[in-house]
Amino acid sequence: MVVALLVVGAGCASAPAPTDPATGPAGTPEEPPNLDPSPTDDPPPDPETDRLGWEDGYWHNETIDVDPDDGLDRAELEKVVARGKARVEAIRGLEFERSVPVRIIDRAEFRNESANGSDPTVNQSLHQNVKFEALFFLGEEKSAISQQEENRAVGVLGYYDPGNHSITIVSDSGPPLQMDEVTLAQELFHAVQEEYFSVSNRTSNTEEQRNANLGLIEGDGNYVDAVYEERYSEDLVLPSRTGGAGGGGGDRHIGLFALRFQPYSDGPPFVAELREDSGWSAVNDAYEALPESSEQTIHPEKYLADSPANVTIEDRSSETWSVPDQGEGHIDYAEFGEAGIYTMLWYPSYAETTETGTRTDVVIPYAHFFDGEGSLDAYNYSHPASAGWEGDRLLPYVRADSNETGETGYVWKIEWESRADATEFVRAYEELLAHHGGTTVDETDRIYVIQEGPFADAFAVRKDGTTVTIVNAPTAEELEAVHATAD
Repeated sequence: MVVALLVVGAGCASAPAPTDPATGPAGTPEEPPNLDPSPTDDPPPDPETDRLGWEDGYWHNETIDVDPDDGLDRAELEKVVARGKARVEAIRGLEFERSVPVRIIDRAEFRNESANGSDPTVNQSLHQNVKFEALFFLGEEKSAISQQEENRAVGVLGYYDPGNHSITIVSDSGPPLQMDEVTLAQELFHAVQEEYFSVSNRTSNTEEQRNANLGLIEGDGNYVDAVYEERYSEDLVLPSRTGGAGGGGGDRHIGLFALRFQPYSDGPPFVAELREDSGWSAVNDAYEALPESSEQTIHPEKYLADSPANVTIEDRSSETWSVPDQGEGHIDYAEFGEAGIYTMLWYPSYAETTETGTRTDVVIPYAHFFDGEGSLDAYNYSHPASAGWEGDRLLPYVRADSNETGETGYVWKIEWESRADATEFVRAYEELLAHHGGTTVDETDRIYVIQEGPFADAFAVRKDGTTVTIVNAPTAEELEAVHATAD
């Protein structure tokens, strides 16, 4: 159910704090704005021309008369959005040039809208299934696309649509539907972010490319969120903590969530460090040189200093196996990066702990992920078994009957910075195979077989210097058909 649709006006650019006179791309305002966040019932008169910290008749620290507990009517929503834009301007120094429609919908409506997308082709479904089977997230009997849709349906709190420059807030309360002002703040920031940096035009064809790009894009948004919540903590519109039904419910896959949350965790401290070193101008400049890998936000010292390797895989499959063609606009390979490898090695500890009800450490200990470095860095994605990643590529392989049988294969090639890093990963990966029931059937060629369960397959783990190549097939006899051993 849609409860409000609002169109609001334009804004202006500013400095982020009284001690930082730097202005946004729009230039220097006519006079410095008052950035004292203390709430006031007696704000300055409206300016004759638009300026930082003032939007559509409201100053950033102006108190407003709204009652969030009974839902926001149109007039109330106008006030919250106008003041939210003024607050984002006061923090980030970027001027709103467009109107931004805002609506609030409930979780059921969002789930229904999300389900109305285009149906994937068979090859697109197989590609996704192979990807997340390779990470030991989902077995062959599971639909990876369905699980991704479920994660989105239960996890999204709000989003900005660059196609029509509008914002949707997803409410888990009510009726009446309530809204968290900090969630609104991030989506308002994404609206102005699109104006200045056209972030929707950045290509994200793989999980790794997505995490790399969002390290700055969502890192900036979540850092603005943190500053917003702290600076305006005395006067925020928040949903009632006692009314309504909280939580999105559903069946969220935590491995998939953890993989895709990495830029939201490591991105904010990455952006904070840029700002602390050289002000908001350094953050703005970074949009011309987005992080090239998740490694560069997990380890910020590698940003602009350590580009990932371009990994290629020679097709050495038999006529029985082929890489599925996903059609125009799609690529035929996957990349996971350091974030993906870390998550793969950590997820079994989470799955076992929740399944048994007792702490169970597999490869990367359960608690390691939750050992972030403070409020900005929620989770820890740095571990010796995944650090030292230099680049990776996975090619999925299917047979003519793969859609019926669920039997697929893949070749995953990973480059490491040193032989020691490659050895560390192989050791961890072999622990992962053992956890899932894998046993050695050929020690010389490092061939392992998992006899039963959702990941029942054969695996060849081939290490050559700093390169590790993992070949997967339904049986040990078919490994050579998927990817023949080099002469």
